[in-house]
Amino acid sequence: MPSDLDFTTNAPVHGDLDVRWIHGRPRGARETDPPIQVHRYDPHTYVLRQSKALTAEAPFLYLLFGSERAVLFDTGASKKTVANPLRETVDGIVDAWLAEHPREDYELVVAHTHGHLDHVEGDAQFADRPLTTIVDRELAEVQAFFGFTDWPDQVVEFDLGGRVLDLTGTPGHHRASLTIYDPWSGFLITADNVLPGRIYAFDFPTYLDSIERTVEFAETRSVTHVMGCHIEMSREPGRDYPAGCSYQPDEVPLQMTVQQLIAVRDAARSVKDQPGAHTFDDFLIMNGPYRRYIVPLLARALWAKVRPPR
Repeated sequence: MPSDLDFTTNAPVHGDLDVRWIHGRPRGARETDPPIQVHRYDPHTYVLRQSKALTAEAPFLYLLFGSERAVLFDTGASKKTVANPLRETVDGIVDAWLAEHPREDYELVVAHTHGHLDHVEGDAQFADRPLTTIVDRELAEVQAFFGFTDWPDQVVEFDLGGRVLDLTGTPGHHRASLTIYDPWSGFLITADNVLPGRIYAFDFPTYLDSIERTVEFAETRSVTHVMGCHIEMSREPGRDYPAGCSYQPDEVPLQMTVQQLIAVRDAARSVKDQPGAHTFDDFLIMNGPYRRYIVPLLARALWAKVRPPR
């Protein structure tokens, strides 16, 4: 029998986030980005990014290994016109990990930070994969699989085999949004609730409650990095790239700090009675239904198509 791996000693580890993420190509470029970029944070933690050729959303996915199973959070988006080798990519990572840590009947759980299409469209690739469970994106199925009985005011554990994740419900952007804390890497995975970009708080009172609880959740844990699922901000404070753009040459890093998480909470408090789009240095908060800001976003996106990005 293979020995259990130690996911507690010296945790959280400090892995490698010195990475230049693929961020699209300018119009007319002959070269293309790979469809999926794989980055190994540590020997048991992988961060993947889909390219802007696959989807302008260019979401990040998280693959975490434990002694008994791995979990893939999100499967991203896909275009029918562009090959999306997600299954092949994940299988390659799993095979390489198992070559270093041999064990039989190793499971994969495919779950989601939340259920929007750009996070679930790759699910079908795993439908026939052996020893694989796909957690449906709907709230009732998420609650049942992870064992939530008091959603969202509850923290549940999900054991990968010695690597025990803490999960809590954080709706407001999506009704089944999860925030995940991994004690091994110290990652606080915040889905689309906290990220360096546009934070769409469709149900703002619910979102504000969630972000308040997220700060409390983080303050009682050893968080190394706050990890969202998109980058949309440039390095110029307060400047985001237009929705749908295919090239982000000067984007900020993915990882944020607990101080920035608190700043999101404070910003949300400050705009709770002001529907619309609100710009801050490191993020934007969209308070309320999408129709309040869809026209300005579309106008910016169209303008970006007729001029090169700065």
